[in-house]
Amino acid sequence: MYNILQLLHSWWAYLVVLVLLLAVINALMGYTSKRHFQSKDLRISLFALIFSHIQLLLGLAVYFVSEIGFKAFAIEGAMKNSELRLTMLEHPLINILAIAFITIGWSKHKKAEGTLKFRKILFFYGIGLLLILSRIPWSTWF
Repeated sequence: MYNILQLLHSWWAYLVVLVLLLAVINALMGYTSKRHFQSKDLRISLFALIFSHIQLLLGLAVYFVSEIGFKAFAIEGAMKNSELRLTMLEHPLINILAIAFITIGWSKHKKAEGTLKFRKILFFYGIGLLLILSRIPWSTWF
């Protein structure tokens, strides 16, 4: 079961990064061109939110099933090993924060008007995307 979850979590990450990048670029183009927020923009932002939350659920499942996730805290000296520390602490913590930023952006954009909707999406989704990209285990991703 772990292998299936791990594989799904890894492949879904490509979709999440792609859709988040699309949402950020769309928000940047909408904000700079000062166009109105349309249903297409709403759908792109919503898909980025949904995909990132699915990734969070997959990641939490992998984290609690894996030997190098939550259970790694019992290993003596685990925090001194940078690869183990990334897997057991940095990657989950930073990505949870990233998804929190994305969720805040979605919530704030609903209360905004006009091009301010694009600005909220651009800012919060952009921070979320940067945080996610900063904690991807690149050595195992490609």
